[in-house]
Amino acid sequence: MNDYLIRATASDGMIRAFAAVTTDTVEEARKAHGTSPIATAALGRLMTGALMMGADMKNDDDLVTININCQGPIGGLVVTADRNGHVKGYVQNPLVMLPANDKGKLDVGGALDLGVLTVIKDIGLKEPYTGQTILISGEIADDLTYYYATSEQIPSSVALGVLMNKENTVRRAGGFMVQLMPGCPDEIAEKLETRLNGIEPVTSMLEKGMSPEDILNFILEGMNPDIKDEKTDVSFYCNCSRERVEKALISVGKDELNTLIEEGKPAELNCQFCGKKYEFSVDDLKELIKKV
Repeated sequence: MNDYLIRATASDGMIRAFAAVTTDTVEEARKAHGTSPIATAALGRLMTGALMMGADMKNDDDLVTININCQGPIGGLVVTADRNGHVKGYVQNPLVMLPANDKGKLDVGGALDLGVLTVIKDIGLKEPYTGQTILISGEIADDLTYYYATSEQIPSSVALGVLMNKENTVRRAGGFMVQLMPGCPDEIAEKLETRLNGIEPVTSMLEKGMSPEDILNFILEGMNPDIKDEKTDVSFYCNCSRERVEKALISVGKDELNTLIEEGKPAELNCQFCGKKYEFSVDDLKELIKKV
């Protein structure tokens, strides 16, 4: 199953929903950053959540960035997504390791511990919209659910999951997000809550072969679900380039560039989001200093 995201509505527009399978996307991020299983699970969950948030953006240039600053050993995470299914991200400590939690699962909550989740939506205005909440569990899905309730006043249910193989590659990854629209009658909200209570993990549903469409049809059963025909392919994508890195080097100023030149060694810069390496020889640096 190729990675993709879908949208749906139900109950005459009183419910909107998103679902995605992101297995290959999360695996690409794992390979790019060499993440441990816990870091892979945390990053994969956050990327999947960001993809569904990005799908709600209006314009191609709009971006959503989720930044988690936390006290746990993972250090923090940053993820950026757009409405076209592109997502990138990284963790501060990609090699974090912890024992399994009391449920025998990867202890993502323990890796994050206390912290703050910040959502930045750049939608072409003079200043981007910024919302912020505390981490209530560190499990990320709970934290995004809490963010929507407190910062955007949208009752939501977010489920995210990453299942690893024994060799620490990604076996399954995906998620769903279901939201109640303003004016939603109590009986619809209660019916949806009943459907969501006790629902199995999203990776278990994917493991059974359920598609994003199957997942949303199951959740929204009896609520006249309208699964949109349009799918959005999703992927781990970084728009870094040598030109962008050159501009970053120029921005450090002549003094810093002269120091690098005097060392007589090539300068190597890595993109935080995708891990790609860019090397600049001494001659390259001498050319760049002319542009400062």
